[in-house]
Amino acid sequence: MNCSTLSFVVIALAISSQRPVYAAESTSPANQIHLTRGLVRNIAPDRHKAVIRHEAIPNYMPAMTMEFNVRDTNELSGIAVGDLVRFRLTATEETHWIDRVSKIASTTNFAPATKAQISPTQIAELKPGDLLPDSELIAESGRTIRFSDFRGKALAFTFIFTRCPLPDYCPRMGNNLAQTRELILANTHAPTNWQFLSISFDPDFDKPAVLSSYANFYRNGNPDRWLFAAAPMGSLAQLAPRLDLMVNREPGGSISHNLRTVVLDQQGRIYRQFDGNQWTPAQLARALSEAARQPNRK
Repeated sequence: MNCSTLSFVVIALAISSQRPVYAAESTSPANQIHLTRGLVRNIAPDRHKAVIRHEAIPNYMPAMTMEFNVRDTNELSGIAVGDLVRFRLTATEETHWIDRVSKIASTTNFAPATKAQISPTQIAELKPGDLLPDSELIAESGRTIRFSDFRGKALAFTFIFTRCPLPDYCPRMGNNLAQTRELILANTHAPTNWQFLSISFDPDFDKPAVLSSYANFYRNGNPDRWLFAAAPMGSLAQLAPRLDLMVNREPGGSISHNLRTVVLDQQGRIYRQFDGNQWTPAQLARALSEAARQPNRK
């Protein structure tokens, strides 16, 4: 296959996200199995993660750039960045992985992933005890809110976007917050001055009506002390570098990201930050309760 043919294949993949070739093998709610294809953008040094810009998967998720788990590193033998690959995605209720990875074509003639230019690189990451800069968000009700609106309460917030279906990414954040809320509410000795906030970094898609519907699923119809909102790009530019939040965007709405969950004390200072998805609801419940009990020095 020559370079011009390879370029055509890659371009066709990027623009044909609404015409996916591979359908689902299974659509069981507990065990989703999909065959798809995509362009490899990055492979972790230990080869247990691979970032792939994949085409739309019918009835599961649109074309995205996602970091996928790779259980068997042999699956990536002979696979390199820039390869167009076929692969199988399996998603359970708790996790996901890819296998049956096979190369369709190879090319070095592709555009690298474009990182969202959301902030100057010199902005330092915040540490425990630092005050989080105030930022505007658009709540699920459509009104504008700010972090300062929650002063006097301990605030736990995390970042999501509603089109992310992989169970150990945004859905895990929603499930973990739901379980954390249950733990705190069930503890008769727990403080009551606390609040949850789930923030979307996809404001163009996650409008108030979308957020409200998404929120009701995780809140089980009970909005008690749990609000959903979207961060406009200007606010995201302020927040992301200070929390080491990475949000990468590509043409067509594709997004890849890491995970950050932050607990603020009553004065809006960083009390604790949880990176990734390995923290537990019990850990968050403990941190939020401790932050709520911190003296509120005005």
